[in-house]
Amino acid sequence: MMGSKESCRNELRTAIRQLSDRCLYSAAKWAGEQLVGIEQDPAKYTPSNTRFQRGSSSIRRRFRTNDINSTPTAGVSYVSTPVMEEDEAVDSDFYLLAKSYFDCREYRRAAHVLRDQIGKKSVFLRCYALYLAGEKRKEEEMIELEGPLGKNDAVNRELVSLERELSTIRKNGTIDPFALYLYGLVLKEKGNQTLARTVLMESVNSYPWNWNAWSELLSMCTTIEILNSLNLCNHYMKDFFLASAYQELRMHNESLAKYEYLQGTFSYSNYVQAQIAKAQYSLREFEQVEVIFEELLRNDPYRVEDMDMYSNVLYAKECFSALSYLAHRVFMTDKYRPESCCIIGNYYSLKGQHEKSVMYFRRALKLNKNYLSAWTLMGHEYVEMKNTPAAIDAYRRAVEINPCDYRAWYGLGQAYEMMCMPVYALHYFKKSVFLQPNDYRLWIAMAQCYETDELHMLEEAVKCYRRAANCNDREAIAMHQLAKLHRELGRSEEAAFYYKKDLERMEAEEREGPNVVEALLFLAQHCRALKRFEEAEVYCTRLLDYTGPEKETAKNMLRGMRMAEASFPSMDVEHFPP
Repeated sequence: MMGSKESCRNELRTAIRQLSDRCLYSAAKWAGEQLVGIEQDPAKYTPSNTRFQRGSSSIRRRFRTNDINSTPTAGVSYVSTPVMEEDEAVDSDFYLLAKSYFDCREYRRAAHVLRDQIGKKSVFLRCYALYLAGEKRKEEEMIELEGPLGKNDAVNRELVSLERELSTIRKNGTIDPFALYLYGLVLKEKGNQTLARTVLMESVNSYPWNWNAWSELLSMCTTIEILNSLNLCNHYMKDFFLASAYQELRMHNESLAKYEYLQGTFSYSNYVQAQIAKAQYSLREFEQVEVIFEELLRNDPYRVEDMDMYSNVLYAKECFSALSYLAHRVFMTDKYRPESCCIIGNYYSLKGQHEKSVMYFRRALKLNKNYLSAWTLMGHEYVEMKNTPAAIDAYRRAVEINPCDYRAWYGLGQAYEMMCMPVYALHYFKKSVFLQPNDYRLWIAMAQCYETDELHMLEEAVKCYRRAANCNDREAIAMHQLAKLHRELGRSEEAAFYYKKDLERMEAEEREGPNVVEALLFLAQHCRALKRFEEAEVYCTRLLDYTGPEKETAKNMLRGMRMAEASFPSMDVEHFPP
């Protein structure tokens, strides 16, 4: 277990004050959520305040963290909260004025007030204000030049001077962890990822409570090799980082195990629960995800963050009323959040109103042009509207933002498949299945490409369908297609095996339809050809319950088999005398 929970609380309280004082409000918010997520003294809290009861089978995971070898025991905090130099005697009044300007989004005024101040806090806030002023101007240029959704070459014009200044104070040894974070951010923007990782590592090792710095470092850990190469201090913040990194690297079981371990101390953290839901969503455990999000909304009824993922689950399950309620809820809470727009877009998509859905996804992108889900979901809507060029453009924007988004690659494959270009479609399906090898839908899409007349690579299609069947094909498409392909390839034994398996599944699910008739007819003919007349009669008798030409075929087969059985004794005497 982690060290003293009271020690964690004290560290986080100090960190929240320090982060807020430096206008790093998102990092302070994150720290605050973890602070109230620490299990409280039972004597001070009644059962009505208890959230996410530990041991609950619906939320707690069944596996343990000793499956993970790449991190030391969490919670052994070797780093105490640093006492930052506050420079109060030097520039306190100027700093307070600058911070007031900063909070009013008057970034250049804030930087101007601190132009002659030399304290570390003041240097950081001045540089941070200049960075945000440059970002603000870049956003304005993007809108002025090509509109909020267009591509352009707008850049933050403050990056060069900031890099020069921050590099100098780092070499002089007078840089603090917050300025290191900002320096890493500047280096990342300029494309120097190797040095950016080094600088951000220095920042989190000297001050581990700045989640913003961890998040920037995480965005540059694109492979497990890069992640393992990081030399990070042993601290519970490292475990939060590793859990997030495992999710990004699609190591979902490892991520779940890590978050479960963190629950030992942060038992009631909404953030931890949301991340568990995110990992389970990636594993398509929708029932578990729904339970967690329902509990999150009970505890935090005005939460919008991560709720777009909940809407995706409700969409997949076609829960009209629940999705309608969620859309109304977030609309009343904050309708101008990208997450809110995506949830409302999902609602209209489920209703079949694709034009309205696109309108809300575009609105989400006006609020945040790099909002990945909106690009991908908008691409899906354009596919539904048969607007293939627009769908391809949306998916391409998604993969530019995150090349590891398998849904966008899959969408590109679907778009090219609609355009009857199976070679291109196959290329994109291969990219998606590399990123998400346990999703049966991707393997089925690849197999269907191989089956097209242009490619007609049936052996490759068989391999893909086998992978789909091994990935828990819930729609059982793969089993039926395997049977049909083996029949087409003249492999009657293999075809019979898959038809029988498919028939057993349909019987267990009490399903009827043309696939049942097809399986019964093939198995009857196969058994008759092998002189297994009793089995063949069973299948033929079942076919008599259906209408159509198969019923007449079954009658003829039964009549023929009975005549054959009647002639067996004379054949034995004639051809096999004693």
